[in-house]
Formats: sequence, C-alpha cells, structure tokens
Amino acid sequence: MPDTTQIGGAPAGAPPIIPQLPIIRGEGEQRATFFELFFDLVYVFAVTQLSHHLVADITWAAAAETAFMLVALYWAWNYTTWMTNWFDPDTVPVRLVLVFVMLASLLMAVAIPEGFGDHALLFACAYSGLQIGRNTFVVAVTPPGAFNQNFRQILAWSLLSAPLWVAGGIVDAEALRWVLWLGALGLDLAAPLLTYWVPGTGSTPMSQWQIEGAHFGERFELFVIIALGESVVLAGATASDTGLSVGVVTALLLALLSSAALWWLYFGQVAGTVLERIRMATADERGQIGRDIYTYLHLPIIAGIVLVAVGDELVIAHPSDDLGDAGALVALGGPALFLAGLMACAVRLGEPQSRPRVIALIALLGAVPLVAGLDGLVVTALLTAVLVVLVVAEQSRSAQ
Repeated sequence: MPDTTQIGGAPAGAPPIIPQLPIIRGEGEQRATFFELFFDLVYVFAVTQLSHHLVADITWAAAAETAFMLVALYWAWNYTTWMTNWFDPDTVPVRLVLVFVMLASLLMAVAIPEGFGDHALLFACAYSGLQIGRNTFVVAVTPPGAFNQNFRQILAWSLLSAPLWVAGGIVDAEALRWVLWLGALGLDLAAPLLTYWVPGTGSTPMSQWQIEGAHFGERFELFVIIALGESVVLAGATASDTGLSVGVVTALLLALLSSAALWWLYFGQVAGTVLERIRMATADERGQIGRDIYTYLHLPIIAGIVLVAVGDELVIAHPSDDLGDAGALVALGGPALFLAGLMACAVRLGEPQSRPRVIALIALLGAVPLVAGLDGLVVTALLTAVLVVLVVAEQSRSAQ
C-alpha cells in the first residue's frame, strides 16, 4: 500500500507518498468493498450492451465499433480502480465520486447501440467528463507533493484528449469521427506507457504507482467475473427466448461448460501467479506489473470473453444452422483471443509458456475456415472439448 504517513517529495525508488487524509485506505491487505461491487453493476449492463451491439450486426464495421467502445469502457473502469486502490470507497467523498462515475458510465452504456451514430456525442462527453471529473477530484483533495503532481499530469493527459473526443461526437462524417476518436483513444492508451510525460516536468515516477496487490488483483478478477457472468446470462436469456428444444438445451449446457473452462484457465493459473509476483516485487515493480498485466494485458482476456458470449448466443439461437465465416470467426476467435491474453501475461511475468495453451490457440485459429460450413452445435461441442482438454492438461502441468 502507499505510505500514508508522509507529505512532500521523495527520492527515486521510495514508496509512493500520499497525504494522511481520512479518505485514504488504511494499511494492510485490503479487500473490495460492497460499494465497489455495487459500482460494478453498471459495467455488467455495459458489457451486455456491447454483446448485443455485435450480435445485431456481425460485420467488420460492427466488430470495430464494439472493440473501440469496449476499450473505452474498460479504460474508464480501469482508471477508477487505480483510484480506489488508494482512496477508501467507504468514505463519503469517494462514494460521491464513484456515484458520478457510475452515472457517466451508465450514459456511455445506454449510448452503445448508437455510439457511432446519433448518440456519439453522448458517449464521448460521458467518457471525457468521467475521466476529467475523477482526476480533478484527486488533484483537489491531495496537497502539493509527488502524488498530487502525479495526478496533475494524469489530468493533463485527460484534458489533452477531451477535445478530440467531443469533436468526434459532433462531426457527421463517420470516417472523420474514426480519425478523431482513434487519436483520442490513442492518447489515452499511450499515456501510462509514457508515464504521463509532460513538457517541462517530465515523467511521473513509478514509485507513485505502488498498488496494494490483493485489492488491485481482486478488482480485475471481479471484472473477469462480470464478463463471464454476462456470457452466462446472455446464453440463458437466449435459450429461454428461443425455446427449450433438445438442440437449444444442449447448446446452453455446452456454453456453460465453456464458460467454466475459461474461468478455470484464468483463476486456476493466471490470477494467483500475478498476485504472488506482485507480493514479491519492489515498489516500482508493483506499479509496472499492475500497469502491464492489468491495465493492458487484461483487455484481450475481457474481449475474448465478450466474443465467446456472442458466439454462444449465435449457436443457441440457431443450433442446427451453419455458422458461416463470420460466425466461425466469432465462435473460435473469442477463446483464441482469451488464450492469447493469458499467454501475453505469462510472457510479461517471464513464466515458461504453456505448450498445451499454444497448441490450443493454433488449433482454434486454424479451424476457423474449416468449421464455417458445420452446424453451430457441432462447432460448440468441438470447442468445449478443446477447452476441457486444455484445462485437464494445465492442471496436470501445474501438479507436477
């Protein structure tokens, strides 16, 4: 946890310095609060909206829009999680800020169906207002010092991208909107990698990014649960609406087994390894691991689960129909993207790469053009078999 007993500057490599304030989390291992769980409910709805947006139109254009809005939503949630790792969500000022973030996130979520159409400005303003408002709060409540300067630079980057977000929401030309929004999101994604460098001030020291590993890891693990839970809800709702024929029920059960396998692969291998590495790391290393593993490398994991949910819905709604090229890419590409995220985390931690995971990834990608003409139920059965075999192989490997 950050050192909450000091105020002022600190030498390079020292623990992060946050002023002693009533809204700062206490020392020792922290857990997610009930208010943080309540906060996450907005993002359950947001992930559902993203899945529906892609299911309604499985094209490259819709996929690009879905991916873009997913990154923006994840980025808003991710920055808020960094803040609540330092500030206590059970205090009134922090709760009020989180309510503000929830409201803005809800506006982003309801705008998703027309996020690149009539509601583009709402999506852009909600995102920019959320980022600027939350970062302004931290700057306002912390006195001058290294931690305050860190958030001043974070705020500066949020202000830098805001005009591009708003301009992209105003313009009518879709191509120009893409240019402006890609520039805006590119700035937001690059900022942590550049450690919020500002001319005349330089970069923020990584010692100011120290995290309490148990709480931080738990928050991102809960977001994985949100995505997996959304896939289960979407599968169940689709089955209920379609009618419980033998094919539909079989597809539903296979979808649940696939989700369970994804859960096992993530929580049985990756989650614990990352937390253990954070516990052993120095102050600077903890911030770097948190940034690389959670801020960036969890994105393909979450995106893969969203695609899995879309693939499950397609198959459950039409179990005896051919998937087609687009359906096959979604159904197998989602698990492949998920596995790629797990493998990227292993690379970042310097862990030996799992051979079964590599084989499964190659098999899934190679099978995409081969299964396009097969019934969706057959493809889902094959996919579930691959994931279950991978779970067994990973468990055997870890037991050795």
